[in-house]
Amino acid sequence: MKANDPYGTFNGPAEVRLVRILPGPVERIWEYLTDPEKRARWFAGGPMEPKVGGKMTLQFQHKNLAPDEVPPDQYKDVHETGFEMPGTILRWEPPRVLSYTFDESSEVTFELTPEGKNVVLVLTHHARGDDIASLTGYASGWHTHFALLAAVLEGTPKPPFWATHGRLKAEYEKIRAQT
Repeated sequence: MKANDPYGTFNGPAEVRLVRILPGPVERIWEYLTDPEKRARWFAGGPMEPKVGGKMTLQFQHKNLAPDEVPPDQYKDVHETGFEMPGTILRWEPPRVLSYTFDESSEVTFELTPEGKNVVLVLTHHARGDDIASLTGYASGWHTHFALLAAVLEGTPKPPFWATHGRLKAEYEKIRAQT
């Protein structure tokens, strides 16, 4: 595991936190969180109204992130066709804090802090209700997507998406069982 690829931490039964150090400046990272075309290169595209209370839609197209990969059976139906996830902006504080609802029963918060030429990105994913059972999947998903983001920002080859996600999901399940 690379030095900039540590596991997230579970802060109780309903929250995971991941920290990454990315090449800045902070405005560049903000664009990769908020610009639909740039966000689609590592996570999910889709429109976003830039204000608190604004509506957004995450448009996942994993076939674009992993065009030469065969997804696991549980993801085959959405790999090709994609899927959409509506959300609402909860915090919009450019270029430092972005928070929105995620999968209806969760919320995610991105905090960006400049550190020299780099930016410290802290993601906190807080699940509620039925989403708590999905927290290890969210942790491994964010971990995998942040590996793609780092590769995009650094101009290096992207890691394999589905193999990385599968390996990390099993590892996060072990970590969560120990907390």
